[in-house]
Amino acid sequence: MRDRRTDEGGTTAGVAPSEGVEAPAAGVAPSEGDAAAAGRARRRAALRGAERILARDAFLETVRERLDRLVADAPASYDLDDRPDFYGNDDGVIGELERRTARALGTEAAAFFPTGTMAQQVALRCWAGRTGNATVAGHRLSHLEVHERDAFAVVGGLRMVHPTDAPRLPTASEVYDLAEPFGTLALELPLREAGFVLPSWDELTAVVAAARDRDAVVHFDGARLWESGPHLGRTLPEIAALADSVYVSFYKSLDGISGAALAGSEDFVEEARVWRHRYGGQLFQQWPAALTALIGLDRELPRLPAYVAQAAVVARALGEGLAEAGVPWFRVHPEVPHTHQFQVWLPHPPELLDEAAVRQAEETRTALFQKWFEPTPAGPPGVALTEVTVTAAGLDWTADEVRAAVGEFVKYVERVRG
Repeated sequence: MRDRRTDEGGTTAGVAPSEGVEAPAAGVAPSEGDAAAAGRARRRAALRGAERILARDAFLETVRERLDRLVADAPASYDLDDRPDFYGNDDGVIGELERRTARALGTEAAAFFPTGTMAQQVALRCWAGRTGNATVAGHRLSHLEVHERDAFAVVGGLRMVHPTDAPRLPTASEVYDLAEPFGTLALELPLREAGFVLPSWDELTAVVAAARDRDAVVHFDGARLWESGPHLGRTLPEIAALADSVYVSFYKSLDGISGAALAGSEDFVEEARVWRHRYGGQLFQQWPAALTALIGLDRELPRLPAYVAQAAVVARALGEGLAEAGVPWFRVHPEVPHTHQFQVWLPHPPELLDEAAVRQAEETRTALFQKWFEPTPAGPPGVALTEVTVTAAGLDWTADEVRAAVGEFVKYVERVRG
């Protein structure tokens, strides 16, 4: 399955070279790479020019715009007269971020990592050594399986077993019924590839209890844990307290440049720091990423419940608008989003829907959808899905405006179909 976090590399069918992209010489057919670059540039220009959009992704910014934002926002979150970090020293900006992350999650400690993949691999490797069991119970749709190039096996020497293949988190009975011992249960909260879905609080506590009864530890892949509180009905410390270790991302929901944290007990985090160095994560300086993470904790974290609430409004209005437009088949999943992100499925090829989305943004300055994908490499032909995210840019959309925009989008789809 394709990693949609790098989806700005997608192509758009039937596009002309956009401004700033050199056209091929006369008589020379453009290469596939040239066409892809032109498609990316055109889509980015259309989305940057949109006056109405549900979320402004980081890839829409220029370097200068990102730097300007950092200079403007950072003084409210950290003393810029302090010295930069050096190799993650704990008396500077990295240490401050680690301490504030631990407080936000209610854990004893946290360690900053340059990437979530590294944090995940370190956590699983630490637990394999501590439990004496290199088998991890996880989901086939998890980030560990889909987006990390089998690092748990190739780099960590671990193996994965699957309590379930259903597009949801495993149940307690499925964990109890696993036919072989496992040292760690890894739970992705929310499960992104299944539609950013979460269990109920009772289901989550039951599956954690089942892992404990199987003498296993529990690791939360909480890249998007920050926005999971409203659905689970609990605070972040209450959620994190269920696990032995928790990974969180600073760029997926908190608008950071990059980076992640691994949180847990003091002794676990100290061991994780050792493995972080061995994995190449002891970078000389990381203060830009750390500053944006601190800004995210101050600014975006308190806003996430409002984003989740607005996502429910948008999802319902999208479904109503598609039905009113006479679309014969569609799916908004989940119907009531569990976080501020959800899926929309339509019975058209992704290239057609991409072109319709770009034309709508170019001609009306309204961008409802950003990128469409085939569900899986072996998925049914002619069906596509998109991931909808609602952030600050989408808070002022009314349900009527969403319904009108999706009705307009359907008209663009018909025009592209010809």
